[in-house]
Amino acid sequence: MTTQVTSSPKALVTQTAEREIRIERIFNASRERVWNALTDPTLVAQWWGRGNKLVIERMDVRRGGHWRFVEHAEDGTYGFEGRFREVKPLERIEQTFEWDGEPGHVSVDTTTLEDLGDGRTKLVSVSLFHTEEDLKGMVQAGMEQGINQSYAALDRLLVLPH
Repeated sequence: MTTQVTSSPKALVTQTAEREIRIERIFNASRERVWNALTDPTLVAQWWGRGNKLVIERMDVRRGGHWRFVEHAEDGTYGFEGRFREVKPLERIEQTFEWDGEPGHVSVDTTTLEDLGDGRTKLVSVSLFHTEEDLKGMVQAGMEQGINQSYAALDRLLVLPH
């Protein structure tokens, strides 16, 4: 069964298996613009981390490359990092994800971009957690709210010329 998703200000977040979460969101921008916003450190710093000040300490977008971001929010500083496992330009990124607040609890995130043919792009991200407890911990830490805040900041960026 296929569920049709229309452009929405919120991501569709569903738990698809005991250790897996799927996030789906349509952006009113070309696949190339969305890809650039996901892979260009200058652009990532403008939307990732809920739109808060973000320092990109490292972002080596290639297989085996390391990434590390530090978000500076009103309620604290949050570090995130991982390694790129697969990078297929304009189509797919697979990477590990680890939050400094839960060291050793690593998920594998696979993001795909689909050109919808009308100037819009569907982003699908699947996060596979090591344990069901890791998944529950991320959800309880506010993952869905954080994703929607970040994607709202990405929406604002995508309408700007760059």
